Amino acid sequence: MIDRRELGAGGASVGRIVYGAMVLEGYYGPSDDDRAVETIHRALDLGMTMIDSADAYGDGHNERLVGRATRHRRDAFLASKFGIVSDPSEPASELATGWGFSLRISGRPGYARRALDASLSRLGVDALDLWYLHYPDPAVPIEETVGAMAAAVRAGKVRHLGLSNVTAEQVRRAHAVHPIAAVQYEYSLWRREAETALLPTLRELGIALVAWSPLGAGFLTGTVGTLGPTDFRQHNPRFSSDRLTLNTDRFAPLMRLADEFGVTPAQLALAWLLHRGDDVFPIPGTRHAARVLENAGASAIRLDAEQLRRIDELSRPGLAEGATLV
Repeated sequence: MIDRRELGAGGASVGRIVYGAMVLEGYYGPSDDDRAVETIHRALDLGMTMIDSADAYGDGHNERLVGRATRHRRDAFLASKFGIVSDPSEPASELATGWGFSLRISGRPGYARRALDASLSRLGVDALDLWYLHYPDPAVPIEETVGAMAAAVRAGKVRHLGLSNVTAEQVRRAHAVHPIAAVQYEYSLWRREAETALLPTLRELGIALVAWSPLGAGFLTGTVGTLGPTDFRQHNPRFSSDRLTLNTDRFAPLMRLADEFGVTPAQLALAWLLHRGDDVFPIPGTRHAARVLENAGASAIRLDAEQLRRIDELSRPGLAEGATLV
């Protein structure tokens, strides 16, 4: 079973590895709902107690799917996000992503309240364990958005608050309004910007870091070749044909190191994150129960100082080619 740790100072006890349900929406290939439910059950059985969703994943379908899978599972800790707007009639701000498209974002208090009620209905629960702001709204002070989120805590609809894709400065401002339990941000061996300012700030404030895309959108599994025409990663600059070849070459020594250590590349990447501190919670996603088992195996891997030094040497910050904005 996966170890458990507190999610933030004095927070809920959850499995150190989180299950990310976004992949069940077909972004990386076809997904079957029945098999998806089995995969979520497998994750829970192995100790991945926190199941992460968002109202934007599948335009609400992902939350309904997670609700179905966890309806009779008292061990599930449910996390979801709001802020990405799909309704063209809803006022929102445009946010560039660097992936060839922009997102419409709303952090308005009225929208937040409506989004939460809709999420609770789809998940089939009276209260959400962890509620994130998916992206801060450039047109709304984060204090105003978090103030509305804090009201939901006081109303008993939410137990803990989180932020996603924010700066260290935004975290400080939000935390001054209401305690933040967790911040979700991309963090892996091929994207390490969180180490500069964000992670030190979170540690100062006693906030957990939930590392999304801990396997580099699958790149760090060592299995990514040609992408299919509907694969979401077609938009990621790091997966363009020329950059994918370059990144594959640059990270080949890391893949060989995993083999030397007797683990899979994915397990090495997850184990490295687990060794960054008890306040770092990687959130891999997979459509396959077998991969859930492989990911869970990372929790048993113990890396010594010399092994960690060699990993850092082979995956230095900035090694991956192709920047993204969010």
